[in-house]
Amino acid sequence: MDMPSRPADQMASPLVTSHARRLVIFLFLLTAMFMATLDHQIVSTALPTIVGEFGGLERFGWVGSAFLLATSAVMPVYGKLGDLFGRKYVMIGAVTLFTIGSLLCGLAWSMNSLIAARVFQGLGGGGIMVSIFAINADLFEPRERARYQSYSSLVIMASGSLGPLIGGTMSDLFGWRSIFLINLPIGIVVLAGLIFLLPNRRPSRQPKIDYLGAILLAVASTCVVLLTDGISLFGSIFSLGSLAVLALGVVSAIAWVMVERRVPEPIVPLRLFKDSTFSLFLIVSLMTGGVAIGMVNYFALFLQTTTALSPTQAGLFFIAVTGGIVIGSLTAGRLISITGRYKPFVVAGLVMNIITLLLFSQLHAGSSLVFVGIIMLLQGLSVGLGQQGPIIGVQNATPRADVGSATGAVTLTRMGGAAIAISVYGAVIASHMHGVSIPGVENAAAISPDQMAKLPDAARQAIANAYASAFEPMFLTAAGFAVVGLIAALMLKPIRLPVADRAK
Repeated sequence: MDMPSRPADQMASPLVTSHARRLVIFLFLLTAMFMATLDHQIVSTALPTIVGEFGGLERFGWVGSAFLLATSAVMPVYGKLGDLFGRKYVMIGAVTLFTIGSLLCGLAWSMNSLIAARVFQGLGGGGIMVSIFAINADLFEPRERARYQSYSSLVIMASGSLGPLIGGTMSDLFGWRSIFLINLPIGIVVLAGLIFLLPNRRPSRQPKIDYLGAILLAVASTCVVLLTDGISLFGSIFSLGSLAVLALGVVSAIAWVMVERRVPEPIVPLRLFKDSTFSLFLIVSLMTGGVAIGMVNYFALFLQTTTALSPTQAGLFFIAVTGGIVIGSLTAGRLISITGRYKPFVVAGLVMNIITLLLFSQLHAGSSLVFVGIIMLLQGLSVGLGQQGPIIGVQNATPRADVGSATGAVTLTRMGGAAIAISVYGAVIASHMHGVSIPGVENAAAISPDQMAKLPDAARQAIANAYASAFEPMFLTAAGFAVVGLIAALMLKPIRLPVADRAK
C-alpha cells in the first residue's frame, strides 16, 4: 500500500515558470557542481608532481583531506542558510569562495600554503554541492525533479571517475597549477549566470542563525574525519592524540544535540529524525558514499598494482564506470519520474553493488581485463541506479522550510561515508601489505607503477599477487558496508511521489 506522499507545504509552485529558463539555470548549476566535485579527485594524479616541487611527502594526503574536511564540515550550515535567507545568494557566496580558493591554490608557494588554500576552497565547495540540490527542489516538481536530479548525481560520479584522468593529463600538458586556475573562468561564467537568471525566493520567517549549533556540528564532523585518519596523523588510533579527538567529538556531538533542542532555528532540526525516511536515508547515504565515492582511488590502485596498467591506461577503465553510471542514473531518473517510486531503485542498486564487490574480491593478478571492465561497468550501473534516491526521498518527506537542512545532512553523510571508508580501506590494505618481503624490492607497499614496470617478471608478479590478496578483504569490507545500506533501504516506507498539479 502506498504511504502518504509529502507534506502539504511542499506543493508550492516552481521558482521559475519558464521551462527554457529553468533548463539554462540548471545547466549553470551542473557546471558549478562539476567544477566543485571534480576538484576532489583531479588533484590525486597531480600530487606526485606537487610533492616533487614543494617536498613535504609526510603531508601528501592532506592536500585531499583538507578539501574533504572543509567541505563536509560546512554542508549542513549552507543548507540552513539557504532555508533562512534564500538559496540564490547563498549559492553565489559559495561559488565566489570556491573560485577565490582555486586562485589561492594556483598561486601556492609551499605545501602548507596549498593545504590552507584547499581548506578555503572546500568552504565554498561544500556550499555548492548542498545548494544545488536544494535549488533543484525549488525549480522542479517532485516527479520532474527525479529526472533532473539524476543529471546532478551523474555529474558528481562522472567527475569522480574522470577526475584522475583529467588531472594527470592537464598536469602533464600545462603544469599542476592549471588544474586549479581553470576554475577561474568557469566560476566567473557561473556567477554571471546565477546573478542574472536565478530568482531569489526569500522565506517569510525572520532569520535567526544558530551560530553555536553550526560551530559544534562543524567540530564534531571534523573530529570524525580526523579520527578516520588517526594512524597517519597520530601514529595509532589508540594514541593520546586520537583519544583526545574522540573525546572532543563526543562532547561536541552531545552539546550540539542539546543546543538544537532549544534554539528556534537549528542547523539540522531534530524533528526531521521523527520521520524514519530521513533517518534511514542518512544510513543509506553513509554506506553508499563509502562504496561509491570512497572506492574510486582504490579501483585505480587495484588496476595499477594487479594488472600492470599505467596510470593513464587505468584511468581509461573508469570510462566503463562512468558509462554504467550514465545508464543507471538516467534509467532510474526516468522510471522514478514515471512511477513515482524511488525505493525499488535504491534497493536494486545496493543489491547489485554487493554482487559487484563480491566479484571484485574474487579477481586475482592477471585476471582478464575484459572481465574487469565488465565488472566496473556493473559497479557504475549499481551506483547510478541508487544514488539519487536519498536526496529525492528526504526532500519529499521534509517540509519546504527544512529542505535545505535535510539536503545538507544527507550530503554530509554521503561525504562522511566516503571519508571514513577511504581510511578503512587504506588500513585494510596496509595491514595485509605490512611485512611483505620480495627479493630485490625494498618496499613493496610503496612502489610506484613506473618502478614496478621496470622490475623482473618474477618480482612484478609477486607484488601483483600480494596486492591481489590484500584487496580481497578490502572488497569484502566494502560489500559489508553495502549490506548495511541495503538493510536500511529495505526498511524504507513504500512512498509514492505526488503528481504535479498542472492546474495551478
